[in-house]
Amino acid sequence: MRKINSFKNAALIVLSLGMIYSCTTKIAQQKDGKTLVWSDEFNGSGLPDSTKWNYDVGGDGYGNNEAQFYTKNRLENARQENGNLIIEARKENWENSKYTSARLLTRGKHSWKYGTFEIRAKLPKGRGTWPAIWMMSENMKKWPDDGELDIMEHVGYNQGFIHATAHTKKYNHIINTQKTDTLFVKDASEKFHVYKMDWSPQKIDIFVDDEKYYTYINTEKNYIAWPFDQPFFMILNLAIGGNWGGQKGIDDQIFPQKFYIDYVRIYQKIN
Repeated sequence: MRKINSFKNAALIVLSLGMIYSCTTKIAQQKDGKTLVWSDEFNGSGLPDSTKWNYDVGGDGYGNNEAQFYTKNRLENARQENGNLIIEARKENWENSKYTSARLLTRGKHSWKYGTFEIRAKLPKGRGTWPAIWMMSENMKKWPDDGELDIMEHVGYNQGFIHATAHTKKYNHIINTQKTDTLFVKDASEKFHVYKMDWSPQKIDIFVDDEKYYTYINTEKNYIAWPFDQPFFMILNLAIGGNWGGQKGIDDQIFPQKFYIDYVRIYQKIN
């Protein structure tokens, strides 16, 4: 009799867990009338999923005089571990650079026009670090004419200040007309937060943990001010130094530094 009851209890536990999993999965698949169309939960091990991510490789500064060399397929700089993607910046000589890191992007594999983009992440800390979650046009021919969307940028010398920006030909930092805003998140390097962008034909809203702090509205309805009616790809990177990140130098005592990404989830309205 005890064995039968134990079996029944075990069956009930399994059924309950299955119901919880089913509900959790259902919630994850739908949000605010949108459907989950792409995600990476980083639940594997080793290198990032090559069906989802490409790499930028090199140490030429990427237009910002950055100090790192971005490597490819190198576990020391980009790996899946304990349910996270870890992008790690290290102080080491590589090619002609003094630091290594990684820049992952979905270009050529996946891109999206409009939707809700959620990235749960914990940021590195220290003077000289410059992590970013951002997007660029799949058909990028010239920057900033074809657009850039910065969902999250953080520079280590200004700890806790999270930046969101939309770059266009008419509005960008080169001509000091950029449309940007900032939110202070005191524990951005100690805890995970959800960095989110809602992008529609009418406007772009950016949030941290559902607190909206940035809006860019499509008021002018022309390409020089709104190049955001085309597919964009996702970029995750950790730069070191550069025109912005290195304005107050690089503290070599902080390395290695890790940028943790728990997940990337993208929702769109399905007709």
